[in-house]
Amino acid sequence: MAVDSTMPTDSASAPPEDAGTDSEVPEAKTQVAQRDKESKTDEDGSSSVYRYIKEDLFTSEIFKVEIQNLPKYTGFNDLKKFLNKQGLNPHKIKLIGKQTFAFVTFKNQEERDKALKRVHGMQWKGKLLSVRLAKPKADPILRKRRREEGAAEPLSTRIANAVTPLWQVPYGEQLRRKQQEAEAVLQTLSREIGNSNRAMLPWLFVQKEKNRNMCCPLEAIRPSPLQTEYRNKCEFVIGTGADGEDKTVGFRLGKYKGGSCAVVSPADTVHIPAEAKRVVQAFQKYIRTTPFPAYSPETYDGHWRQLTVRTSRTSQIMAMVFFHPQKLPEEELESLKNSLRQYFTEGVGKDSGVTSLHFVRTGQRTSAGTEDLPCELVAGDQWIHEELLGLKFRISPHSFFQTNTGAAEVLYSTVGEWAGLDDQSTLLDICCGTGTIGISLAKRVKKVIGIELCQEAVDDAKANAEANDSKVILAIRRAEHLKKLVYVACNAKAAMNNFIDLCRAPSNRVRGSPFRPVRATAVDLFPQTMHCETVLLFERVDYSASSAQTPDNSRKTDDNGDPRVP
Repeated sequence: MAVDSTMPTDSASAPPEDAGTDSEVPEAKTQVAQRDKESKTDEDGSSSVYRYIKEDLFTSEIFKVEIQNLPKYTGFNDLKKFLNKQGLNPHKIKLIGKQTFAFVTFKNQEERDKALKRVHGMQWKGKLLSVRLAKPKADPILRKRRREEGAAEPLSTRIANAVTPLWQVPYGEQLRRKQQEAEAVLQTLSREIGNSNRAMLPWLFVQKEKNRNMCCPLEAIRPSPLQTEYRNKCEFVIGTGADGEDKTVGFRLGKYKGGSCAVVSPADTVHIPAEAKRVVQAFQKYIRTTPFPAYSPETYDGHWRQLTVRTSRTSQIMAMVFFHPQKLPEEELESLKNSLRQYFTEGVGKDSGVTSLHFVRTGQRTSAGTEDLPCELVAGDQWIHEELLGLKFRISPHSFFQTNTGAAEVLYSTVGEWAGLDDQSTLLDICCGTGTIGISLAKRVKKVIGIELCQEAVDDAKANAEANDSKVILAIRRAEHLKKLVYVACNAKAAMNNFIDLCRAPSNRVRGSPFRPVRATAVDLFPQTMHCETVLLFERVDYSASSAQTPDNSRKTDDNGDPRVP
């Protein structure tokens, strides 16, 4: 039995007008009404850019859907003919360049709801279509007027939208959206398995018929015990504030504009715990008393770069200060560290509760979050400790530890439940990082073996094995005695190639019997965002069983020799 906790980091970007809603038809009016209520007026009393949808004049914008995963090069006429064949009469169709999605409006709710039901999950030119509600387009005249008048949302709202885009969405709706994303991933994997291992087609067709075109059953998403103040690790940048104040600690408001990007305080964000906010406030007060400016990623001038805060259930708090020394003499750096120590142990900063304070020197071309930057303990303990499933874990400055402890307990319990462990089992924790999964399940098994490709991770630091994912998967395929694999992915789309390699037909590159997915679920570790963990249980294909139920391994194929799924 193996557990793969590899965590790819690439995330797919959403289309520009994406409302992120799923196809739950009854909530459409509620969503539009809520959006209208939230956008009713601006600070200067100007009208909402969505006001027109509440007026008596007809607008099809309130009956709008987004169709995703369209075939490449789909044209206006192609899409219109396709919709007409489904008995639909679209009012407007908007295709965005060469993108594989389109926005379609209808004349009434009945037509829109019909599109949601008929088109969602349909196959068209080999593509499985997905349909969801889309928000109305903002009134271009009012939007332009607002921009010209300088009217804008409050900074607290803008930063919340940037770091927690779902913060105004009810939690039940957030879970529904994530469940739909997980379903789309499994539908994609279903197609890819058919393309890479045609011997699995008989089994695959049965699974798709039973599971809405998915390759295996998808269980209900498992929610986070906490929906707010759940992050135990927070990284804050240091830069010029939206008010022009230098050395502001918080989050960047957005992309660089005019050569700068404003930083806004995290005080009003919902996912950051109060303990971390206190540290930010205390640290900002301190650095504003120093003569050193914030570091500029454009000019490479300045010093203060980042503050990382880690909190825990044990009430221990770690603060990591990232500082570019430029050409400061060593004596001045030592004086600065002594000043930091005094501030957080005897001065005003003592009330922030920091128990472990580290100083990190960064270079001009290095990221402040780079794991190989040496940390210098300035004050307090070298580590903090966190409690998870009744166990205590040591966390060093660069250690990887799930950012939502309560939801991590749900995740690890799911892994243990699915693995089918007993006192004779040997558990391999592959890409184990600090070993939290293996250690939390150790009492259930005979032996736990942690496997980590990065030596620093073995020494209690975050694993960064993305470049080695392919080698890990191929090694698992060759290890025929491994019969079960529980794969935990923080980004299932980025892990898709790993899933495919586990299931593809044997070849000169991919040796060993394939696996196939038999169970899946999502675990919400990141409320208020669209991210979540995906858990898939893979089982090794048993060639001793009936050939009608399992792929035939008698012939090795070229990696590209399998026909496409019709």
